[in-house]
Amino acid sequence: MSTVTTTSTGHLPSALRRTGWGAWAAFLAAFAIVEGLNHGTGDWLALAFGMIAPDLSFFAAAGAHEPVRQGQLPRKAVPFYNTAHRTWIPFVLIVVSTVLPVWWSTLLFTFLLAWMLHIAVDRVAGYNLRTKEGFIRG
Repeated sequence: MSTVTTTSTGHLPSALRRTGWGAWAAFLAAFAIVEGLNHGTGDWLALAFGMIAPDLSFFAAAGAHEPVRQGQLPRKAVPFYNTAHRTWIPFVLIVVSTVLPVWWSTLLFTFLLAWMLHIAVDRVAGYNLRTKEGFIRG
């Protein structure tokens, strides 16, 4: 019988983590597509914008004059990137959006689903949060 072992730091093996993120991404994609089909054009636009919005944090690096190596994000942009790529933020906002009595709550819900989908796809691709120096955390 095969068992899953963890590394000395207590983290799951990379392949298992990525598989979990992949399953989560598939669920979120299906849910977001259903929302788009049920609610129309506005939700499709919210889905598209939600997929790109977290990477707008890269604009925080605009004007940074520090030299960076390949794969490194300027330190100035790291807090913005890490904040935009934490799953709990859109999750909490989804919980809040479900009780909002406003007409645009479905748009917000779809946007937040897409935001979480973006994060999940990044994790599957190996793009984790950044260290304070701007490199991808291993």
